[in-house]
Amino acid sequence: MPREIMWTDAEEIGIQLQEKYPELDPLTVRFTDLHKYVTGLEGFADDPTKSNEGKLEAIQMAWYEEFKDAAN
Repeated sequence: MPREIMWTDAEEIGIQLQEKYPELDPLTVRFTDLHKYVTGLEGFADDPTKSNEGKLEAIQMAWYEEFKDAAN
């Protein structure tokens, strides 16, 4: 069983999102969709209502770093 993922695990979430959605440029994803992608990850165990703009932005930036690395 995968370890539990919380909103504060931006780096881990970024890695998992890159693996699950390699074709998406994270900077084109709306926060409403990002929220849906994160809460749909296997192992996500946090309260879906506890996200905020800062947490989603941190996740988006972590995902973007993975996206850039994958492109190289």
